[in-house]
Amino acid sequence: MSSTRMRHLSAAPSRQTAPLEERYLSVKQASEHLGMEHERFVRRLVAERRITYCKFGTHVRIAVSVLEEYMRASEVPAVPVRRRMRRAA
Repeated sequence: MSSTRMRHLSAAPSRQTAPLEERYLSVKQASEHLGMEHERFVRRLVAERRITYCKFGTHVRIAVSVLEEYMRASEVPAVPVRRRMRRAA
């Protein structure tokens, strides 16, 4: 690489992303990690940019921490069941 190209890359703004040491999954592996039978849901999350992903050419990779964060954010807490009072006959 030329030194001009290297200076250009080093001047690029950095974004907060998952660390490189982390494990990255393919779309198929990510859907299996989420317990999905098909890849369609994960592909839709990527297309709608609802999750952070890395793209290497045509390959999409998703960090495990991103999937776990998405699952925590999508969690719906349980509501205690209220018993209904019966009318006296």
